[in-house]
Amino acid sequence: MNVAVVGATGVVGEAMLSILEKRQFPINNIYPLASSRSAGNSVLFKGRSVEVGRLDEFDFSTTDLGLFSAGGSISAEYAPKAVAAGCLVVDNTSYFRNDPEIPLIVPEVNLHALDKHQGIIANPNCSTIQMVVALKPIYDAVGIHRINVATYQAVSGAGRRAIEELAGQTAALLNGKKPTIDVMSKQIAFNVIPEIDSFQDNGYTREEMKMVWETRKILEDETLMINPTTVRVPVFYGHSEAVHLETRDAVTAAEVRQLLSVAPGVTVIDDHTPGGYPTAVTEAAKQDGVFVGRIREDISCDRGINLWIVSDNIRKGAALNSIQISEALLDRM
Repeated sequence: MNVAVVGATGVVGEAMLSILEKRQFPINNIYPLASSRSAGNSVLFKGRSVEVGRLDEFDFSTTDLGLFSAGGSISAEYAPKAVAAGCLVVDNTSYFRNDPEIPLIVPEVNLHALDKHQGIIANPNCSTIQMVVALKPIYDAVGIHRINVATYQAVSGAGRRAIEELAGQTAALLNGKKPTIDVMSKQIAFNVIPEIDSFQDNGYTREEMKMVWETRKILEDETLMINPTTVRVPVFYGHSEAVHLETRDAVTAAEVRQLLSVAPGVTVIDDHTPGGYPTAVTEAAKQDGVFVGRIREDISCDRGINLWIVSDNIRKGAALNSIQISEALLDRM
């Protein structure tokens, strides 16, 4: 199979190349692509240096699969062109996620929806992915009426410049200097920022509304009540989520623990001892799974369950999920 990676020099694009190699995805030719600004640089793939090509000059008829992660406007322009040339597209941007004709896929959750694709498959938001992987077994067993979720999202979700900004601000502050603020709306080092993406008319941010729209679409349930607060935290890799559920039928914490212990893609770390839970840095970063702990019954309401969910936002939250979708497409060929 010939594979193009659009946005190959970005954080997610680099992870895609690494994961394709690690999972031994069957590739005849790899085409890393980027804007004219980044074209001409090289990326490593299977131990060799591969030159990055210009997206605006690439002939998609030469490739079978395009993995897109270069921004919504790029996907809007080039994904339809790729499909018209006979290339399948897995898009990691938000551009196609709300289109009712385009499947939004998390392989552990709704792989059946892949059957209706017409050339483009959308990859969900990073925070949505890890949450629905953990919630799907509970949803299937007892139903879910309401989800309250607060996210604690790593700066890598905002790209390489955000990673560099956190590192630079931290170094400046530790050396008694004033930090430079460029990418984030406020200082991110030693701080938390309750704003990710633009504010909407209802007072929620677009990142928060993505979790609402996408969770309902993936679980195929427009009645789900979802109340998110998304927060940027001074962590480089790995998103964390405090999730509070109201289920339709009663369920105990022990039953939830058992459901999750056999769920695909989920690792339960839930010892009621100091450190007996997963964190973004110690368990999730550079790993492929979704880790769940702090499982307990909510003392404030009936049929309430609380969870703590962490995962690597660049891997399972973006690159890995896209490649798992691609593997499922390959199985259907």
